[in-house]
Amino acid sequence: MDTPPRTAELVVIGGGIVGAATAFYAARAGIRSVLIEARPALCTLTTPVSTGAFRLQFSTEEELRLVEESVALFRNFAEVTGQDEYDPAIRSQGYLWLTRSPGRAAEQRDLVERQHGWGVTDIELLDGDEVRRRFPYVAADVLQARFRAGDGFIDTRAVTMGLATASGATVVTGCRAEGFDIAGDRLRAVRTSLGTIETERAVIACGPLSGGVAGWAGIDLPIQTVRRHKLVMPDVPQVPAGAPMTIDEDSGAHWRPALRGAWLLFTDPTTPPSEPTDTVPADPGFAFELLDPASPTAVARTAPFWAGVWERNAAHWMVQAGQYTMTPDHWPLIGETGVGGLYVNTGYSGHGIMLSPAGSRRLADLLSGGLAPADNIFRPDREPRPRPPEAL
Repeated sequence: MDTPPRTAELVVIGGGIVGAATAFYAARAGIRSVLIEARPALCTLTTPVSTGAFRLQFSTEEELRLVEESVALFRNFAEVTGQDEYDPAIRSQGYLWLTRSPGRAAEQRDLVERQHGWGVTDIELLDGDEVRRRFPYVAADVLQARFRAGDGFIDTRAVTMGLATASGATVVTGCRAEGFDIAGDRLRAVRTSLGTIETERAVIACGPLSGGVAGWAGIDLPIQTVRRHKLVMPDVPQVPAGAPMTIDEDSGAHWRPALRGAWLLFTDPTTPPSEPTDTVPADPGFAFELLDPASPTAVARTAPFWAGVWERNAAHWMVQAGQYTMTPDHWPLIGETGVGGLYVNTGYSGHGIMLSPAGSRRLADLLSGGLAPADNIFRPDREPRPRPPEAL
């Protein structure tokens, strides 16, 4: 619609994958939504800048269970959503984590043992020779890898649009949330650039902008935003089209086949937080961190063909930037805030594509009464919980 309705059962703020998933699962719970997005189109801020991938190789069982549920949605997308206009184009090409470090190889063995204990027994440990037999592009000094063939890639735009379509929500783009009307500590309306929507329930699901939006209601969300980049190389013949997500676990640099080339990514753990914005400036120097073989984060360190790509210097590239929405313990914030009727679904800490469909189903359970707030381990007012380190 060009303008929002005057009233709504539920207003969802944010038109990325989290907002679309929120509207979809709310609809399955019998709750109709108005989905508002400040930009002229859905899925145009952080969702399309993501890696566009999924994996079950997590360091915590809680996240593993969330991803299992999301992957079931991806694999049965048309059946679950009841629409066939948008296909997630799921490709199970695997996730391959490489290391040259004996210490990290021991950590891999410990992690895989835990993952097997959680029932994911198809995660393999491969010694260096076996890695190179299966993936001949891998460097000679790689000592070990962990690999799961069932992990893979999805089309994040198609997933977002399919969920939005299947939700039956009233969608209003170019509609910026601007504030809330609150009376007696309860939500009464959402104010937007196109008019006020009277409602008793709303969900803040706008990624890096969630903290500022919650602040209009006097809610201080424990989130920070951290810039991250993606290097898009649309045409690189040297990239094996069937390769898995290939990760240098020693540095965090990773790449995956995409288009007729690859997407390359790396997030420096020392990157300081930055102010949330819907226009994230990209640093063109990011390309050199991944492509220059002299860089400590060069992808050529584990896949030497990238050195040839650099030396030939004929491939075009472009750098995109987005922001991770980070929480202190890297768990998402899902649930009602201190303002009655005002909920959040945010803080996925770089894992929103994989986790948010299942997280949004839990939020819908809270909205419908199917999940008691006390049983919600992702509630916004929880104490941060310790967790094992996560490479990506």
